[in-house]
Amino acid sequence: MKILIVSDTHGSNRNFIKVMDKLDNVDMVIHCGDLEGGEDTISEYAGCRVEMVAGNNDFFSDLPREREFQIGKYQVWLTHGHTYYVSMGNETIKKEATAKGMDIVIYGHTHKPVIDTRGEVIALNPGSLSYPRQAGRKPSYIVMELDQEENARFDIFFLEK
Repeated sequence: MKILIVSDTHGSNRNFIKVMDKLDNVDMVIHCGDLEGGEDTISEYAGCRVEMVAGNNDFFSDLPREREFQIGKYQVWLTHGHTYYVSMGNETIKKEATAKGMDIVIYGHTHKPVIDTRGEVIALNPGSLSYPRQAGRKPSYIVMELDQEENARFDIFFLEK
């Protein structure tokens, strides 16, 4: 199973379309919020299961603020993250994920990619496809792949500007 994880597209879906065209056989798309009206485009272009939440800039969105769902053997919590102080680090959101009984927390907001496998909960932040803030400022996304035994592997990828 191949899952594309993106965030913070802020109404600019050009890079999302580039990534989808580049990847083969995506089984699910996860968007961590700040779509700013791109919900329909992303859902339609994905052509597969899509999980998404509203971010702090999705003022008029009907999307939920948080979602919980299963991916293989993993219990996943999806949130934009802005109410969990993610700009200061992911300690608070990982503690909350542990308290909720989650295996993986996926969040955005910081525009900086993270794969943190330390501790009980895996924390994933794909960064931003539209307005990256990490060193080098390349648009980023995460691909999560499950093998036959449903063990997950996570990789961060960057688009050239």
